[in-house]
Amino acid sequence: MTAGLSRDQAERIADKSMERTERILVSCGRQELFVVTMEDAAYPNRLRNIYDPPVLLYGRGAMPLFDEEAAIAVVGTRKATPYGTHAAEELSYQMAREGALVVSGMAKGIDAAAHRGTLRAGGFTAAVLGGGVDVVYPESNRRLYEDIAATGVLLSEYAPGSEPEAWHFPARNRIISGLSIATLVVEAPERSGALITANTALEQGRDVFAVPGPIDAEESRGCNQLIRSGAGLVGCAWDILGEYESRFPHKLRRRGGKLPDLPEGAVEEVVPETAQTDALPTMTKEQQDGLTDDQLRVMQVLRTDQPLLTDEVAEQTELPVRRVLSALTVLEIDGFARQSGARCFVRTVELYQEEQ
Repeated sequence: MTAGLSRDQAERIADKSMERTERILVSCGRQELFVVTMEDAAYPNRLRNIYDPPVLLYGRGAMPLFDEEAAIAVVGTRKATPYGTHAAEELSYQMAREGALVVSGMAKGIDAAAHRGTLRAGGFTAAVLGGGVDVVYPESNRRLYEDIAATGVLLSEYAPGSEPEAWHFPARNRIISGLSIATLVVEAPERSGALITANTALEQGRDVFAVPGPIDAEESRGCNQLIRSGAGLVGCAWDILGEYESRFPHKLRRRGGKLPDLPEGAVEEVVPETAQTDALPTMTKEQQDGLTDDQLRVMQVLRTDQPLLTDEVAEQTELPVRRVLSALTVLEIDGFARQSGARCFVRTVELYQEEQ
């Protein structure tokens, strides 16, 4: 036996079989997953330079050039309060509108709210998973998983098919912070995985920010402690992004704006056309002004009385299909559009019209 190694470890090192590797690559090809190794140009230097970087990453979606992005990690408790959920969604929405890329872990609570806010702004979000990139966890986040796969990227160091294990999540936290220039903790008790991520970020030489909470709120004690220890206090997205404006002048731009409310009466679920008898709500000026150019062009093309295929929307807007799908994903999340059959969409609200 080799000194310092168990028999099992020595046998695994001595095993030169490529059978499992080939099986994994076949699975990736079948599911349209990609693999990025440390030798690839697409592997982020930010991640390569941390302690114990992952040897490779499996992914679904589009791999961004993280080293060129103002990527901000947003983390917090799974047992989020309404205050924490709103703060995470609002701040992520603002950061995405102002040019940041949002990284989180797609867990319940704060993670999910961060991804939703980014998607609602039409931004790019990356989810680092605690299982294989083909495994949806938790199941309640399936729709979120599909939306991120369509418009962002899902990443994991674990092979396809790997079920989430409790010890995976602390390990994946180093990737979340390692891909980012800073970590924002929105809501976290004194004992929280989010604080592990914050400490890991500090060890990696990254900045840490936190959202303050009520002094008697158990869920905010971790955040308040971080601020007391020197973390940046955050009340709006620019409290973070302003620190990096000079570093990413081509990416970051102060725009402000609030997360738009869902239109009253709008629905996200598919309902039979015969049930659509009531007058449609009208978007407010603020809601319409909050749309991106792509989203507005798609809204102007969509009809309320007849579903359009995504290809038809792309043809009429003269936008690439991928950008149309991204816009439709956000519009559906916001309740401004809904799916009506396979790859068909209708508008669920009337557009705002300036009074003459």
